[in-house]
Amino acid sequence: MPIFIAVVFLSAFLLFQVQPVIARYILPWYGGSPGVWTTCLLFFQVGLLGGYAYAHALVTFLREKRRWQVGIHLTLLGVAFALLPITPSDELKPDASGTSPIGGIVQLLAVTVGFPYLLLSASGPLLQHWFSEVFPGRSPYRLYAVSNLGSLLGLLTYPFLFEPLLNVPQQTTLWSAAFGVYGILAIVAALVFLKGKKPAATVSAGKEIEVARSGFDVILWIAFSACGSMLLLSLTSQMCQDVAVVPFLWVIPLSLYLLTFVIAFDHERRYLRTLAIPLAAGAMGMTIWLMNRQYANTEWPLLWQIVIYCSAIFFGCLICHGEVVRMKPHSRHLTGFYLSISLGGAIGGLFVSLFAPRLFTGYWELHVAFGLLAILTSIQLWRSLRPLKWQRGPLKAAAWRRIVIAIVGISIWICGLTAMGLALRHHMKESQNTALAVKRGFYGVLQVSSELAGTEDEYRSLYHGRISHGRQYQNEDYRRLATTYYSLDSGVGAVFELLPARTETPPAPLHVGVVGLGVGTIATYAEPGDRFRLYEINPQVEDLARSHFTYLADCAGEESVILGDARISLERELAEGQKQAFDALFVDAFSGDSIPIHLLTREAFALYFEHLKPGGVLAVHITNLHLDLADPVRNLATEFGYQAFRVDHSPDAVDYHTYYSDWVLITKDEGMIRALESSDFLSEWDREVPKEILWTDDYSNLFEVAF
Repeated sequence: MPIFIAVVFLSAFLLFQVQPVIARYILPWYGGSPGVWTTCLLFFQVGLLGGYAYAHALVTFLREKRRWQVGIHLTLLGVAFALLPITPSDELKPDASGTSPIGGIVQLLAVTVGFPYLLLSASGPLLQHWFSEVFPGRSPYRLYAVSNLGSLLGLLTYPFLFEPLLNVPQQTTLWSAAFGVYGILAIVAALVFLKGKKPAATVSAGKEIEVARSGFDVILWIAFSACGSMLLLSLTSQMCQDVAVVPFLWVIPLSLYLLTFVIAFDHERRYLRTLAIPLAAGAMGMTIWLMNRQYANTEWPLLWQIVIYCSAIFFGCLICHGEVVRMKPHSRHLTGFYLSISLGGAIGGLFVSLFAPRLFTGYWELHVAFGLLAILTSIQLWRSLRPLKWQRGPLKAAAWRRIVIAIVGISIWICGLTAMGLALRHHMKESQNTALAVKRGFYGVLQVSSELAGTEDEYRSLYHGRISHGRQYQNEDYRRLATTYYSLDSGVGAVFELLPARTETPPAPLHVGVVGLGVGTIATYAEPGDRFRLYEINPQVEDLARSHFTYLADCAGEESVILGDARISLERELAEGQKQAFDALFVDAFSGDSIPIHLLTREAFALYFEHLKPGGVLAVHITNLHLDLADPVRNLATEFGYQAFRVDHSPDAVDYHTYYSDWVLITKDEGMIRALESSDFLSEWDREVPKEILWTDDYSNLFEVAF
């Protein structure tokens, strides 16, 4: 028995640790978008389904042929060993075309980790079947709990152990070596299986009771599993778009998801319906309330938001998996049962990752997941109600109590469902109340809104999630006004006012780079002869910037938009000998409050400085509700021998066209430094000496900068 525990545990550990490892590796290649993790999860869910289908087919068609089962599986393991290591080649990096990267991510994952992952996926149900054959009197479902415990530890050790201690190539190499250890253990387990006695027909049932399961039960297995997958993916995306796309915010939700499997499958009594359902209802209610607060003037602390979202994931998924276990079949149908669960997970992943972006203009898949959970839970509660046995004569007091309790419970349940539906409807309506145009794609939801319509102060704003990425007034007198984070008093205004080239007589033409287009507001600073080169990963942003705003059309100089991830574009320009020699380079590519950390690393800054003129200025936008990015940016400036200055602008209450903005200006030009120090733009740092935070492509810690 220990060998089965060891191989099931290790296979599950590797199965789930490879997910953050490979996603972390390719995240900078695809712009640091939340869609990278969602696409990876979809691939892994489909891979899990493929592995379970393979195990089910092997057991179904070769049930009495143990040698064939072992021979086929070990042969395929040998093929997987030949494909190691799983380190992605640089040749698989995407081009900078700006097209949707979903196909490229799936292809990359299939080439690097697809086949080993498929065999690891099959290991759980296949080894559990072998175990049930060798030990017919013991339930193999405990091994499923062991499997999920291994998965849980594989995830949790990544952000706290492997990511801080090892760089990304070392992580993929170590994983490949551990896969070899798994292969050796799998061979030993296969030998135990071959030598084990075939169970007698009278013993095969063990202590389990054969319960007839209907086709409706199978449908519910799939539906509950799909619902759990939808809750996981949609709530994780909601967190990542407002905070950051980092392994920690992938790992914690997925770990909670797996923990619900551990609790539910360890023993039926671990899942307490009377406790789980009220807690899930409370967590979902708080989540919906938090979603509706996105239009409030105040912001809840980051930690509390994460706790609320994670609570909804945990208790919602606990219901899904607890109810599935209540309907589990006899162990003879084990592989089919697991296949149904994995099919549901894949369906949920496909819905969130592929279908929802095409069906919905907003993040409504979370609304669908909440609604589906409510419907499925209602069905289960209805099925579990015991019909009252009517009898002649007056009802006894106990019967009356049951009737009253049932009526009260049903009334509360209906009121709760109604309140949830109204709150979700309000969120959807409020989200698009003033929308002129809405686009949704791999990088999120974009919305152009019209506000103060019909007045001289009418303006349009571009929102990514709930964060404004630019505003333009429709009045001809204010149309070219630099608004929001880019006003004359902001860090952007400071750069254009104080750049030595601007103060010359006559002013020299500027070459300006901008990472992150927004609505193109920075282009309003252009003078005749200037060249503005704007890098934008999302082609939908350019479409909206040109169709609903005029900053680019009104640009007095020459403007060009380069589609694709800025780092990849800048790297290729450098490799082709096209140093841009920017007078100023602005880095402002945040999505909501989510930060693409790969743009704030040592490697990224080295690239920026390669493209700057010797007297140029790097301006980094660090405004954020949750994270204080000043220290890592200051430290990166010092690392390369530059000086950093802060321009923290808080507008007056009446100055409603301008937002609070926080910029860090980095330069080594003595003339620019003297101009900054003698100006009124500079602000004090929060700390005279910054914290020792230095991010690289291989390591970053979000909690170092959390408020």
